[in-house]
Amino acid sequence: MQSKMTDVAVDKTDPAGSLSSTEKEPDDLIEEKNQDNPPAAAAEEGEGAAGGVYRYIKDDLFTSEIFKVEIQNLPKYIGFNDLKKFLNKHGVNPHKIKLFSKQMFAFVTFKNQEERDKAMKAVHGMQWKSKVLSVRLAKPKADPILKKRKLEEEPLNIQIANAVTPLWNVPYEEQLKRKEKEVEGVLQKLTREIGNNNKAMLPWLFVQKEKFNKMCCPLEAIRPSPVLTEYRNKCEFVIGVGADGEDKTVGFRLGKYKGGSCAVVSPSETTHVSSEAKRVVQGFQQFIRANPYAVYSPETYEGHWRQLTVRTSRIKQTMAIVFFNPQKLQEEEIEELKRNLHQYFTEGEGKESGITSLYFVRMGQRTSAGTEDLPCEHVTGEEWIHEELLGLKFRISPHSFFQTNTPAAEVLYSAVGEWAQLDQDSTVLDVCCGTGTIGISLAKRVKKVIGIELCQEAVEDAKANAEANGLTNVEFHCGKAEDVFPTVLNAVVSPNVTAIVDPPRAGLHSKVILAIRRAEHLKRLVYVACNAKAAMNNFIDLCRAPSNRVRGSPFRPVRAMAVDLFPQTMHCETILLFERSLSQENLIPPRLSVQQTFTFVSYLKARIFFPP
Repeated sequence: MQSKMTDVAVDKTDPAGSLSSTEKEPDDLIEEKNQDNPPAAAAEEGEGAAGGVYRYIKDDLFTSEIFKVEIQNLPKYIGFNDLKKFLNKHGVNPHKIKLFSKQMFAFVTFKNQEERDKAMKAVHGMQWKSKVLSVRLAKPKADPILKKRKLEEEPLNIQIANAVTPLWNVPYEEQLKRKEKEVEGVLQKLTREIGNNNKAMLPWLFVQKEKFNKMCCPLEAIRPSPVLTEYRNKCEFVIGVGADGEDKTVGFRLGKYKGGSCAVVSPSETTHVSSEAKRVVQGFQQFIRANPYAVYSPETYEGHWRQLTVRTSRIKQTMAIVFFNPQKLQEEEIEELKRNLHQYFTEGEGKESGITSLYFVRMGQRTSAGTEDLPCEHVTGEEWIHEELLGLKFRISPHSFFQTNTPAAEVLYSAVGEWAQLDQDSTVLDVCCGTGTIGISLAKRVKKVIGIELCQEAVEDAKANAEANGLTNVEFHCGKAEDVFPTVLNAVVSPNVTAIVDPPRAGLHSKVILAIRRAEHLKRLVYVACNAKAAMNNFIDLCRAPSNRVRGSPFRPVRAMAVDLFPQTMHCETILLFERSLSQENLIPPRLSVQQTFTFVSYLKARIFFPP
């Protein structure tokens, strides 16, 4: 049997298939990461080769996984075919190859021990493009079916903990180190990208990389979350068949629908969900199980109950939002259901849930990615819940954005205020402001705050929050940032303008970035990223060289820091401070030593002759 990608054969009997999970083109193979095959090559951890997920290597059937090696210290910028030709040239005949170009190592398997040993002897210590290669034995790949089966045999509370809080059993100090390392990698990539897109910054970048471990700016120590458990003030629970077979279970999915998993597990033993939210889930689950309407099926598009969102606050207020697909029900049937919900949570058994605000949302077949544009029908209780943050009061509507970890948000916003370097003459542009938390928390220190937010509910909340806190120097505009921001920015005449942006996961629209670049009077930008990798294009556009498309002097990153708002997960918020590079002179580094000059010249040659 011949592989689609090369003339290297693929084992029919190998339960791991090829070295990748599926056959792909060579370019895809280069970029693919394999968590089952880390560079640690020995099989001393986990289950040994004698059984479990490695049992298949004991069978009589052939698998090249038995004869696998790891080749390390490969040259940069080589491709799959380069490696294959190099091995063939030196008399090495691989069975399968998996190349990890960014990590500069590859896994290679052979048909028998003789060919493997011959390859190890031939390649180890060999020089290729000034790199001395090293070869060592590699750990076989775990059988994916047995590995999945093993995971499914674990107790449900462990399975759901692994799904929603994957770092639950990792010491918190180690969690912080992993997150900081992740942000360090983002900054190192940003450094390379800035060099690729703004050659004038290369001398400055060279000095920065020497100082800050290949990063373009210093990365300050990660700020931990003040609370590690029950920190989420907003949770979205799905409704479906439980992993234990119970219908109408409210909780979290064990996996994604596209991964073939719709099983739901109760959040009762999860560490990040508050006890108040768990109480609402339990009460709501009792209600729908006593109700004749079926759960919505994403497979058949039939059924009604879809989702439950619970929002809580530190002042013990709780909002529940019920998402329901009306299908072909009559209006009077839906109104009766709403009355039953009202009665259950105000007078019936659900009263113990402690809900202070209840909403009902009709959610048919999705016409957009989110639920923010769906109207909320108020069922009972107050229209909002309220929260206190940094000594200020905030009201929160069903669709309004508010950071999900309030104590950690105080740490985040305090850092933002410190980095913004504000005074009484400053004007703050708070982009993607949500309920106005950042701008309102800074308002007493500046001349004016202007907030921009897409969600109309959030804008109304922000205005009410400014009034409730006695602020008169704050204004808010509703609309897409890319439509509103350029007009607002052009109207600002203050000599001291600072923008603070806290966009959704995908980052800011390119029109906003272009408007920021054009506004030369905007000297400082604080970017709060919930996903720094996803915001990379924003960072690059802020720093790229001026062109017909990107006008205005570039920014450069001067400080960065991670703030942990999501303990027990790999997520964190990242703050980057950008400042305007007013002239090329600002980018010229101080006088270099002879050694630094030699290194810098070598660095420039590498960029010219071996571009990324």
